[in-house]
Amino acid sequence: MSLSNHKLSTVANAAYEITVTVREAVAASGIRDGLCVVFVPHTTAGLSISSFWDPKGLEDVHDDINRLVPTRIDFKHQFDTPQDAAGHVKSVLVGVSLTLIIVDGAPLLGHSQGIFFNEFDGPRQRQFFVKCHG
Repeated sequence: MSLSNHKLSTVANAAYEITVTVREAVAASGIRDGLCVVFVPHTTAGLSISSFWDPKGLEDVHDDINRLVPTRIDFKHQFDTPQDAAGHVKSVLVGVSLTLIIVDGAPLLGHSQGIFFNEFDGPRQRQFFVKCHG
């Protein structure tokens, strides 16, 4: 079993690819077959798997999430900005963890799949964890 922590500085609300970092964490764990959990300890960010081929596709995902949960001033959560309140809802919808299968020392991903950290209240200093079991 291994646990690693990774820092990420976001500059705006967007999807940030973390596939290489997760692959490196799995390789460093030495685990050949098992499971990998990627976890974000934030309430205004999330994780997703999507295609990395066209960055505009990732913008489409964020545009549609913003259409579903627009930043507005009538959220009941009033402890921070309206963007923060919307970020909480987006984080719940997207989710803060992913479970991946480890095969031959690498996370099992389709050839067009990438792992993305989704920032919904940036810019911020963020982190995520990778825990491998095998």
